[in-house]
Amino acid sequence: MRKRFSLTSLKPATIMGVLNVTPDSFSDGGKFNNTDRAMNTALRMENQGAGIIDIGGESTRPGAQAVSVEDELARVIPVIESIRQKSDIPISIDTSKPEVMSAAINAGASMINDVNALRAKGAIQVAAEAQVPVCIMHMQGNPRSMQTNPSYDDVTNDVIDFLLGRADECVSAGINEREIALDPGFGFGKTVQHNYALFASLPRLLKLGYPVLVGVSRKSMIGAVTDKSTEQRLAGSIAAATIAAEMGAHIIRVHDVDETVDAVKVVGAIQQAKSQIEE
Repeated sequence: MRKRFSLTSLKPATIMGVLNVTPDSFSDGGKFNNTDRAMNTALRMENQGAGIIDIGGESTRPGAQAVSVEDELARVIPVIESIRQKSDIPISIDTSKPEVMSAAINAGASMINDVNALRAKGAIQVAAEAQVPVCIMHMQGNPRSMQTNPSYDDVTNDVIDFLLGRADECVSAGINEREIALDPGFGFGKTVQHNYALFASLPRLLKLGYPVLVGVSRKSMIGAVTDKSTEQRLAGSIAAATIAAEMGAHIIRVHDVDETVDAVKVVGAIQQAKSQIEE
């Protein structure tokens, strides 16, 4: 049975733990493509303070190959079911396939996180019928080609226009406006310069009235400025998560839950002290 979950109940800077049950994801591919190992990892992230577990069965790293519906279902459904037997933590299904969305929700997922912004045929209808929260993301192109010379007139304006357009489509399809989150899609069809311009413009996205998800953990935009490999990007990822939390991001999607939770707690303590001083 799935855990009922609403974006209106989000705590500030809720941590979403990444659980990729794939052989080829850019950061943790192959680490959790075993049901028991994946379940134990999810439970550990919950104990560390994650508020949502985001489960994906298809890599969306640049150049990633497509996965069949059958393969994706075989990867994610047993993991969702096993977690749900042990915990009622909200589970987000990270997929663009309506068949996977539907099966995941039936297995116990509480939210849909779609890098394709519910544009696949039938996806928006599945989400509307399920009445679960959704996160819609901006991506220029697709994972196979998105990093081939991405260009924008103005990256922030273009991303905002796209996300607002998709949010309107979601509402028209019957999705509750209060259950839509926006993800600017760092690293999805964007250069390093695009990514940092977009990050600096997060306050503009936050003013749109929707919860905002920030996912930059271990990404190449961190490596580009630190010159560190994927496994060595913890400090840079924590810095970005800290700034996102200070700016007011509602969901921060990360691989390193324990360390990020600590950083966000410090941000919260400083913000609380600041508000008391200003009273």
